[in-house]
Amino acid sequence: MRQPEDLGILRDFRMRTPLRHLWIAGGIAALISLAGCKGNCRKLSEKLCDCAVNTIARDSCLQRAAQEDGRVAPTPANDALCSRLLPTCDCHTISTAEGKRACGLARTPLQGP
Repeated sequence: MRQPEDLGILRDFRMRTPLRHLWIAGGIAALISLAGCKGNCRKLSEKLCDCAVNTIARDSCLQRAAQEDGRVAPTPANDALCSRLLPTCDCHTISTAEGKRACGLARTPLQGP
């Protein structure tokens, strides 16, 4: 009959394997949760996509927003601006000049002489 001491390294390996799997699973879970974080500009884009007239246009808009978010990272200044615009942007007023400004879609007029 074998004694526990006879296993030596194998015994340590068997004891560490569940702990190693736990660490790997935790790392994967952390990466997935970080990948799910959306910035303020992405949230604003998705909010604007919700204003689309139908689901096809909305889905297409959401896909473009995701692609752009992966392609171009907003600067901290842009993220702060999007953060300020998020609460004011409303689909019901987006067709007005004030609604466009509230969603960040209007250009500010040039200051003339």
